Amino acid sequence: MTDDKHGTFRGLGTKIGHATLTSKKTGCTVLLFDSPAVCSGHVAGGAPGTRDGDMLDPSCLVQTVNAILLTGGSAFGLAAADGVMRFLAEKKAGFAVGRDRVPIVPAAVIYDRAVGEASYPAAKDGYRACKAAGYSAAKHGAVGVGCGATVGKFSKKLRPGRGGFGAVCLRMPSGALVGAAVGVNAYGNVVDPKNGEIVAGATDRKGRAVSFWDAEVSGRPGENTAIGAVVTDAFLTKAQARRVAMAAHDGLARTVMPSHTLYDGDAIYAASTGRKKAKMAEICAYAARVVELAVLKAVSA
Repeated sequence: MTDDKHGTFRGLGTKIGHATLTSKKTGCTVLLFDSPAVCSGHVAGGAPGTRDGDMLDPSCLVQTVNAILLTGGSAFGLAAADGVMRFLAEKKAGFAVGRDRVPIVPAAVIYDRAVGEASYPAAKDGYRACKAAGYSAAKHGAVGVGCGATVGKFSKKLRPGRGGFGAVCLRMPSGALVGAAVGVNAYGNVVDPKNGEIVAGATDRKGRAVSFWDAEVSGRPGENTAIGAVVTDAFLTKAQARRVAMAAHDGLARTVMPSHTLYDGDAIYAASTGRKKAKMAEICAYAARVVELAVLKAVSA
């Protein structure tokens, strides 16, 4: 297992773009595919906010997407997808319907409106994220969808820690690439999967980290979620992409404690941008691994 030597998503044919509304503590992040990507997804949290999710079921007609949007602002932030669609429409990209080409842009949201202003990314911000998109995976932390993200929100008596955005790409032994981009705004703490130590999350009045197991749990229902996308240049059918998305959630389970709660909208998309050969067991295992590493990168200084 080695990092992609370029440290980018170029080999995945995927650009990452951010619009960061720093003063409002919100933002959005877009993944733009150079060519339409086979895509599906899986929601494992109990409080999701998504757009075009039903279409990703393998039984549905449309097989590919043009972009994926990860956005702040709760359901209001889904408006940013309109700007992504406008950008793609100008490029004449999308699914052919009659005389139209309709850009396909699944989207998922986090709730960050309790941090900073009660605001949300608008269509112009989705468009701006597309204009700024490039192959680099270097930006992380309080950027794009991660701008107002926080973690460790399971007790009102404790102070949440900083969440964020992270992206990681790895090369598998088969030679295929797998990358993940995540926005981490979780109910649980982020922990090191090697030893369970808290990396980011809830602290008491003295600034000491507090685990979920030691807290008086009172929670912030509806204010949480970890969302993301896994991209590979290995060939996947839409049904296989669904399975990869499901497996990718293991990366959340290893790094967010607790994860997939009733109060999180944990959602992960999986997309295939190429035709390289790789075993499904390999792809699924690496999908979880890149999510794990992206979560840790999201909350790193």
